[in-house]
Amino acid sequence: MPDEFSNQLQQFGDNGPVDAASERRMALYLALGQVPPGKVVTYGQLADMAGLGRAARWVGRTLSQLPDGSQLPWHRVIGAGGRISLAAGTPGGEEQRARLRAEGVLFMNNRVDIRRHGWRPMDPSG
Repeated sequence: MPDEFSNQLQQFGDNGPVDAASERRMALYLALGQVPPGKVVTYGQLADMAGLGRAARWVGRTLSQLPDGSQLPWHRVIGAGGRISLAAGTPGGEEQRARLRAEGVLFMNNRVDIRRHGWRPMDPSG
């Protein structure tokens, strides 16, 4: 896991016992940290990668609560079918689109081409 994500993970290990909610968040953050630049995953895929089952809504809610300045690549998580869940014209939506474009992710009809930019951990093309 890249060093820039360590600040999100440090809050779990050194501050006493880790509860179930903290373990879920840690699993989510670890899975998210694996998604490479220029690639995207859906909320459901990320939940599955983190071993959380069908927790797509929980993933979205948890990512929406990341602290300002988080280095986790939250922008690489999109809705099913390639949709950006944050509305166009909103600060968050525009930031997500700008970050993805900066990584070379292309949009068509306001959707990400998942065949081109989708990522799976075992995908040999990276």
